[in-house]
Amino acid sequence: MTIRFRIPALAVAATAGALLLTACSTTDPKPTATKASDPDPGTGHLHSLGVDTADGTLYAAGHLGVFRLSPTGAVRIADRYQDTMGFTVTGPRTFLASGHPSPTDPTATSPHLGLIRSTDAGQTWTTVSAGGEADFHSLQQAGAILYGLDSQTSQIWASKDGGATWERRAKLPAGDLAAHTAAPQEVWATTREGLLHSTDGGTTFESAPGAPALAAVERPAPDQLIGLAADGKVVASSDGRSWTERGRLPGGVRPAVLNAASPTHLLAADTNDAVYETKDGGRTWNAVHQPGQATTGH
Repeated sequence: MTIRFRIPALAVAATAGALLLTACSTTDPKPTATKASDPDPGTGHLHSLGVDTADGTLYAAGHLGVFRLSPTGAVRIADRYQDTMGFTVTGPRTFLASGHPSPTDPTATSPHLGLIRSTDAGQTWTTVSAGGEADFHSLQQAGAILYGLDSQTSQIWASKDGGATWERRAKLPAGDLAAHTAAPQEVWATTREGLLHSTDGGTTFESAPGAPALAAVERPAPDQLIGLAADGKVVASSDGRSWTERGRLPGGVRPAVLNAASPTHLLAADTNDAVYETKDGGRTWNAVHQPGQATTGH
């Protein structure tokens, strides 16, 4: 059955709020000052991960900035503390993001960044659209279509011109979106009610019976979905209905974020903000960042 989401506003707000509370702890550290003498507050809660195709550098984005991950710690890019809720790498040194400005940014005029773009690996950013309006918690580039999940309205936005203009599509309390260049009209969405699938660019969705409860989902190939199950298992499927287990995220902590640079190269973060990497599709994982590691600005 096709699910056409027309959820009353109060229900949407309540459900979206519950999802937000699940993903973001109210005790996450916030930067209260950025003087050189202040101790660095670290990464804060992480929301997104990515791999720069220019050089293979790993990036993490969250409440306290965008970070380049290195063996010695996380490096905050340009010493910027913007609250980066959505983040994706769309090309060499080219990032899209959304969220909120740093509370210490004197130039901020709105609590919502809209869609912003960097073409120098996060050193500088420019506003593309929806400044002061949208807060995208998931951004997915699928060929010529960019999808964004706006937390303000629980609505999927779609753009065919790189985010300059948008069409509003289904309203649904989703947590994560997945799409692929080879099939840009197909969108997958994780919700508390289960995995959903759209074949019309996010306008309507159907349930995907048989899918496990997923914390995050990616589509790294036209015939492959990879998900992080709520219990930490890494699972894969060709159709969204039949799933096989590949491995398990280490650490014994709930999974929160998944990024697929390729079908075999995956990044994941748990709710303790540890970041793990696998190059064999999820069978074995190595920790690339642990909470408490040194954090610097550059």
